[in-house]
Amino acid sequence: MKHIEPPTLADIEAARDRLGRSVLRTPLVRLDVDAPADIYLKLETLQPIGSFKLRGAMNAIRMLSADALSAGVYTASAGNMAQGVAWGARELGIPCTVVMPENAPLTKLSAVTRLGARIVKLPYDEWWQTLRDHGRAGIDGAFIHPVADRNVMAGNGTIGLEIAEDLPDAAAVLVPFGGGGLVSGIATALRALVPATKVFGCEVATSTPLTAALAAGEPVVVERQPSFVDGIGGRGVLPEMWPIIRPLLHGALIAPLDDVRRAVRLLVERARVVAEGAGATPVAVALAGHGGRGSVVCVVSGGNIDIQTLIELLRG
Repeated sequence: MKHIEPPTLADIEAARDRLGRSVLRTPLVRLDVDAPADIYLKLETLQPIGSFKLRGAMNAIRMLSADALSAGVYTASAGNMAQGVAWGARELGIPCTVVMPENAPLTKLSAVTRLGARIVKLPYDEWWQTLRDHGRAGIDGAFIHPVADRNVMAGNGTIGLEIAEDLPDAAAVLVPFGGGGLVSGIATALRALVPATKVFGCEVATSTPLTAALAAGEPVVVERQPSFVDGIGGRGVLPEMWPIIRPLLHGALIAPLDDVRRAVRLLVERARVVAEGAGATPVAVALAGHGGRGSVVCVVSGGNIDIQTLIELLRG
């Protein structure tokens, strides 16, 4: 198992300075809806690529040496990290390759192509193995892991700095759980700055690797049912991430797929926010009252949803 050092608060603060104005300080907006909690939306949908992934990708790329960047960069992603790494590579004028699962959404495939990256499509199991192996033979460049990378986590953690500054009395922060790179960065910052705030990983019922790992006391393989929620729900928690995320989280919360559908529609109707399934999952959890009472922050992680999928969801 590859050992990954978790980021510190100092790493996260340095990442914010390093990123500068390359990423947006996203707003925290109250959702006007009758719910058990006062729900606030952390709108990472407003980032230039429509996702929080720009934070971690840009920080990781800027930490690499000129020699490491000479052959370009590559990553393994279902879409949003692919865009983040491609954006950073385009900024530097270096080659970028993205390993994507065959069922990646068309919206994300098109975005990666627009950014000039080369796409390598693989069956889901082979794509997942690339994440486990931290790379794939035959692809040139420096591999940037979308999850298990200290610099990626530090970049993601800048979201936690902003939440702590904008709503220091938040009772809970609900974060989509894909691989743990987002929630670990946010939780590290919040634990250091506002330790009373609880942080939960949110999953959709079609795949619950975090819930299963917490129940077993270790990562386990879970069944995965493909759905429109493509940004979260893998086959299991990566073993190298388990010792990082376990002490940081207060638990895992699950939303049924139908609740996520309703949350996508509600965000459009009430807040004029377009969220992909992963980004709407914390909102679904909060609307059901599982995030507790008081002020609850939902990290709306991304808005890169296929138009046709969105139309179908809005039609109900």
